[in-house]
Amino acid sequence: MDRKYPIGQFQQVGPIVEEQIKLWIEEINQLPEQMTSLVNGLSEAELLHTYRDGSWNIKQLVHHVADSHLNSFIRFKLALTEENPIIKPYEEAEWAKLPDYAMPPQSALDLLASIHRKWVVLLRSLTAEQLERTFQHPESGEVSLKENIGIYAWHGKHHLAHIRLALESQD
Repeated sequence: MDRKYPIGQFQQVGPIVEEQIKLWIEEINQLPEQMTSLVNGLSEAELLHTYRDGSWNIKQLVHHVADSHLNSFIRFKLALTEENPIIKPYEEAEWAKLPDYAMPPQSALDLLASIHRKWVVLLRSLTAEQLERTFQHPESGEVSLKENIGIYAWHGKHHLAHIRLALESQD
């Protein structure tokens, strides 16, 4: 198993249809509860387990997902209110070294739940025309909102799999 990409990398094959978008939105909707159920009750020692050598620990993964999804939510709003805006990437690995990533994960879980409540309302309201809106990522190029929904549904599942691997490696 590829421990870096335990569910594989995001790949969209063929056109993105309405049913696929609804499925992805539901996956985004369920992520905060799934993540909370995985990490609630873990000891500090368990939260420091990693899924492979050199990887982030469980606590850092939870904080990363909250920060990443906050950034994505903002990118959606920018794309909905500006014409193909250029978004600002950030140094994820450097963010993981900041002091807030050492905090208990509850603050990140609370942030993730709040972001997702707002985000899912926004996502469910998007028209077919709005789903076609785009933003420019300096490294990835043009990204449509409908594609980005899939990327972030995948992103949540990707890091849930990392947390599960880290928990399994504790045995």
